[in-house]
Amino acid sequence: MKTKLRMFLNIVLIGLLAVLLSACGTSGKDSSQAASLSGELDVSAAASLQGALKEIEKDYKQKYPQVQITYNFASSGTLQRQIENGAPVDIFLSAGKSQMDELEKQNLLLDGSRLDLLGNELVLIAGKDSQDITELKDLAKPSVSQIGIGVPETVPAGKYAKEALVNLQMWEPLQEKYILAKDVKQVLTYVETGNVEAGFVYLSDAAGSDKVKIIESLPSDSHSPIVYPAAIIKEAKNRENAEAFLKYLQGADAQKILERHGFKTK
Repeated sequence: MKTKLRMFLNIVLIGLLAVLLSACGTSGKDSSQAASLSGELDVSAAASLQGALKEIEKDYKQKYPQVQITYNFASSGTLQRQIENGAPVDIFLSAGKSQMDELEKQNLLLDGSRLDLLGNELVLIAGKDSQDITELKDLAKPSVSQIGIGVPETVPAGKYAKEALVNLQMWEPLQEKYILAKDVKQVLTYVETGNVEAGFVYLSDAAGSDKVKIIESLPSDSHSPIVYPAAIIKEAKNRENAEAFLKYLQGADAQKILERHGFKTK
């Protein structure tokens, strides 16, 4: 009886030891990875990602405290041109596929690194206290004199807005009212400050402001699908950091933050 009990206890102890060794091995691996990541990481990202990425940076720094992230926020078209001109960039996060397509055609992306990271929704917004605009058709009212929109050639949100308005047969009638902005954040600011009566931004931008209200979402079939592609630049100086950060952005922690900021995740 004692022999059987002793054998049973030995089996239990061996099992516990195996579990502990496995846990230590995993922990050691994670710690080793965190310790191995250090230095700089240059991220060029669409202006609409600013709020989410700033929050993500705080979480990422807790996991990899030795990595120093530098963000460059602007319209996707502006960032594309900077990369083409040799700007030091490790990761490009675009709000439009066409900008990433152009860089890929020029062989400026690291092979196999490109992926579709996020989606979004295009909305019409007005000032929080606006009573004159309750639907898209109200933009044609004489009382609405200025409408904020990103430059369609360089700002994806502006491109999507133009596509939608053209398909809804509203683009030409509103021509004299458009106030062009360098990026979608500037459109948001124009509406927040009352410099324009309405504007077209992403849902993620509107969700982060208490100075505007969403009038309505534009029909998804009125414009191209809103996709945020991401990729590592071929000439990235900090490739290991770039690969780790891009992997992190696809993980549960980052995806929850992005969802909270109004983005559509996988």
